[in-house]
Amino acid sequence: MKKIITLSMLFVATALFAQEEPAAPSVTISGSIDAYYRANLSAPNDEDAIAPASSFANLPGFALGMANIKASYEGEKVGFVADLVFGPRGTDAVFASPMYSATGNIVNQLYAYWKVSESVKLTMGNFNTFLGYEYISPTGNFNYSTSYMFSYGPFSHTGLKADFTLSDDFSLMVGVMNDTDLTEFNPTGDYAFGAQLGFYGQFLNVLVDPSFTEFDFTGGFDVTESFFLGINAAYLTYDAPSDPGFYGVALYPQVGLTDTFTLGLRAEYFNEFEGGNGIIGAYDADGDASVFATTLTGSFTIDNLTIKPELRLDSASEDGAFYDNDLAPSKSLSSFVLAAIYSF
Repeated sequence: MKKIITLSMLFVATALFAQEEPAAPSVTISGSIDAYYRANLSAPNDEDAIAPASSFANLPGFALGMANIKASYEGEKVGFVADLVFGPRGTDAVFASPMYSATGNIVNQLYAYWKVSESVKLTMGNFNTFLGYEYISPTGNFNYSTSYMFSYGPFSHTGLKADFTLSDDFSLMVGVMNDTDLTEFNPTGDYAFGAQLGFYGQFLNVLVDPSFTEFDFTGGFDVTESFFLGINAAYLTYDAPSDPGFYGVALYPQVGLTDTFTLGLRAEYFNEFEGGNGIIGAYDADGDASVFATTLTGSFTIDNLTIKPELRLDSASEDGAFYDNDLAPSKSLSSFVLAAIYSF
């Protein structure tokens, strides 16, 4: 009997010890899919269809966004992210690939990191840009279509960055990277340098690339419990004899009307000088042009599904930036988008 009791106690103790052992961290799978319908209101919707010269949500009729599949692992000290994209939005985001591998154009992010201490983290690989208010994945944006500043700033970098937590309210990131958006390897032998200073939820960014320099401010404020105001401003100049470039500012007011419906506006002014990057498409005698884009978006949430109806009006400074229904040069373009986004 004593042997039986002893064995029983040993079995119970072993079972309790096994239950108390912490579970090993596992790989997490997350992502999203999105699709949309787009129609011009003041221009054709056939083979002559045009769209604002900003990235994504620019195809006519019923169209596909992308499938985004992200595998991640977060250990106590180390971790990784493997972020893959499939579809038109993903292809546009990884536009410089494939450079070497046949599958480079499906890699949105691919990096590993080491938490050296509670205040220092090192990351190496391919990661989305730290500049700007908006993201490649539609789940990170309130508006479905994207701004001019986001579309013509960087998308991604490949390199090594260090994140420092300076205090509860201040952070610093510094990094060395390949030329911007050359994500598979370095074909030029040149390197870009970036830095970000975070303070009370606001971020001041700088990127010094071999061909351009960009300064960027991104932030936002909770004005009330239901009203948020986001802000983005950017200035980019190319290292060229005429110093072309662009600058812009955008405001993102958003108000929660119900638990499931939010209404938001993006009001963006975008200016190219000395010919800029050829974005707007029509310029004055000095090679300057500007566009004011107003985007009104509703966001209706049903569990993991988000429905976004969107009205957008782009108004440029020069005729010929857009065309009207008679294919005559126009300064403005109005359009409608209805998007469906499912995240998991």
